[in-house]
Amino acid sequence: MGNGWSEWPLMLFTVLGQCVAGGFIVMALVLLCTSPGAERQKRVTLAMLGLWVLMGIGFIASMMHLGSPMRAFNSLNRIGASALSNEIASGSLFFAIGGIGWLLAVVNKLSQPLRTLWLVVTMVLGVVFVWMMVRVYNTIDTVPTWYSIWTGLRFFLTMLMGGPLLGYLLLRIVGVEGWGMRLLPAVSLVALLGSAVVAVMQGSELATIHSSVQQAQALVPQYGALMAWSLLLLAAALVCWVVPQLKGYYPAVPVLSLAFVLVLVGELISRGVFYGLHMTVGMAIAG
Repeated sequence: MGNGWSEWPLMLFTVLGQCVAGGFIVMALVLLCTSPGAERQKRVTLAMLGLWVLMGIGFIASMMHLGSPMRAFNSLNRIGASALSNEIASGSLFFAIGGIGWLLAVVNKLSQPLRTLWLVVTMVLGVVFVWMMVRVYNTIDTVPTWYSIWTGLRFFLTMLMGGPLLGYLLLRIVGVEGWGMRLLPAVSLVALLGSAVVAVMQGSELATIHSSVQQAQALVPQYGALMAWSLLLLAAALVCWVVPQLKGYYPAVPVLSLAFVLVLVGELISRGVFYGLHMTVGMAIAG
């Protein structure tokens, strides 16, 4: 996977963060459409624990990338001026507001208006968090393979691919069902088609990107094969999710868990390709 695999902490952080942001939106919408005090609302709230566990794993991975947990605090020194500081700040705010609100909701310390405010604010923070991730990479004009529209599309498509499936999985774990949940695979299907288009378009663009010493195509020679495997795994996940519904019943939790693992692996392959495509204008890339 070229040099991309060496950035596995960032791969985990970005993929998990984007999936959690999308998953929270799904579960928040279910809560907003559920009557106050209903048993279903309590079960959905409890199921959100899965989101915060995954978000915690993502942040632990990001700290490993920094080399020392203390450097995580240093990364906040330039909020407003540094894209990296903005990313860490927005992610921390999403994690903190979402987690604290969840804890208060679990112990019934949030009134219904405050619960609604918490859900809406956290949904917005999740989208802002993903956008701040995009800004870390597509504002660096000296890295032409990241300084493009494909970076933003890749990150938001991951949110739309993994988020609905993660939300659906957690809802099924606590026995929540509903006609609206049947619409979620359509969102991920659109994201899968979008991912295929991005893979093809970016692949064709790589031939036009080069520096005085480096050709973009040479960074990840297996680009086509790796992206094909990524899309194949995403498609397999969608099949596991959709086929049971076409037969008239909800997919079992083990099948959904397998589907989510397939999405994670597929997205991690794609993200590894993304980091492997790092190049700096006018400079050779160290092996």
